[in-house]
Amino acid sequence: MNKKLKNIVKNRKSIVVCILVIGIFYSCVPTKTLKEENVDLPDTYQTQSTDTTNTATVKWRDFFSDPYLIALIDTALVNNQELNIMLQQIDIAQSEVKTRTGEYLPFINYGAGAEVEKVGEYTRNGAVEKNLNIKDGEEFPEPLTDYSVGLSASWELDIWKKLRNSKKAAVLEYLSTIEGKNFMVTSLIAEIADSYYELLALDNQLNIIEQNLEIQSNALKMVKLQKQAARATELAVRRFEAEVLKNQSHKFEVQQEIVETENRLNFLIGSTPKHIERNSDNFIENTIDPIYAGIPSQLLQNRPDIRQAEYELAAAKLDIKVARANFYPSVGIKAGVGLQAFKPKYLTSTPESLLYSAVGDIVGPLINRNAIKAAYNSANAKQIQAVYEYEKAILKGYIEVANQLSNLDNLKKTYDLKADQVEALTASIDLSTQLFKSARIEYIEVLLTQREALESKMELIETKRDQLMARVNIYKALGGGWN
Repeated sequence: MNKKLKNIVKNRKSIVVCILVIGIFYSCVPTKTLKEENVDLPDTYQTQSTDTTNTATVKWRDFFSDPYLIALIDTALVNNQELNIMLQQIDIAQSEVKTRTGEYLPFINYGAGAEVEKVGEYTRNGAVEKNLNIKDGEEFPEPLTDYSVGLSASWELDIWKKLRNSKKAAVLEYLSTIEGKNFMVTSLIAEIADSYYELLALDNQLNIIEQNLEIQSNALKMVKLQKQAARATELAVRRFEAEVLKNQSHKFEVQQEIVETENRLNFLIGSTPKHIERNSDNFIENTIDPIYAGIPSQLLQNRPDIRQAEYELAAAKLDIKVARANFYPSVGIKAGVGLQAFKPKYLTSTPESLLYSAVGDIVGPLINRNAIKAAYNSANAKQIQAVYEYEKAILKGYIEVANQLSNLDNLKKTYDLKADQVEALTASIDLSTQLFKSARIEYIEVLLTQREALESKMELIETKRDQLMARVNIYKALGGGWN
């Protein structure tokens, strides 16, 4: 009875000692408060309703109607180099998940070996082998050979969830790379659409310049005839010639811009320079379909860059737990089983050739934990950084949508006024020509009228281009394009 009591007391003492040791480990582990993110957004955009209908849910194939633009986007989604680089990054992140998953599962290895050894006779091993017979009439082999085959296993018990949290963090990083790819797709589609509309606008500007050159050439002929009739001066002729030359040089500038814009599109679709198929007719008649912005909180789900920042923040929080777990002791188990004999024929002789082992160990940091503390502090700093990145992505998304909504509204008003301006100035060209023929106005008024009409038409085309681009940019800002 006394012996049993002693054992009970002894066991209780051991438990108390273990509890004290664990308590010491816990008390020595630093703890920092996580910074919480602020995701508050206004209920609605300025001057917008609470309608949750959102253009971001529209697939890009339905958002665009131009078949040439759709073909360009299709090609880019296959051939764009930056997008393909990002796809490889996703594969890397996926492999990292598999790596960390395997770290908290048991490692099992197989092995086989052969060895030959000759020891000196005047040594302890040599003397033993000299006088030892393993069987009657048979001496110990010399030189000694050794053959072995077996399995070994090792396993770190993840009692602090360090390895599992590390695996979860890798999964979140993988999801983050997917959202990064989605954001790149959205940006790529928007960039292609912007460049395409820029190209259509340049085509129309070139056409306007050519039309205006025809008008100015006719005006130049008229002035020359007026001079011959002594109704105009050489100065008027020279001024009209200068205006024609100016627009001819501008024509070459626009042609160069067309080449550069085509090549920018070729780069985005992963192609060498070639002609970009397009239909520039009826560019001005392009209608601007309405955009539905929904409510600001939908940005958290629709914008890939915000979702990417959210996953990175969640991964950073898990990285803190992983870094903190490094302060705790790790528990490992190692085991092995196999067969070993000095001759191959004895390998199957069991249990004589059987060998096995099992080892359990516990290892923890005790002195000089500066590296672990530094890693923990670094993980905390990265978590705070991730919070700010997440908040910045949310704020950036909201402001981009607000800016583009305002831009669409103002561009519509601007376009309507410029269209009226173009109509008035176009009508004034013929009027000024007739007045000049009848000597009721000076030639300078004809020049100014033609110049102002040309500029107004160019500005109208630019405004239409800006409207189309703004529609694309609001689609991107709302988080559309990647689905």
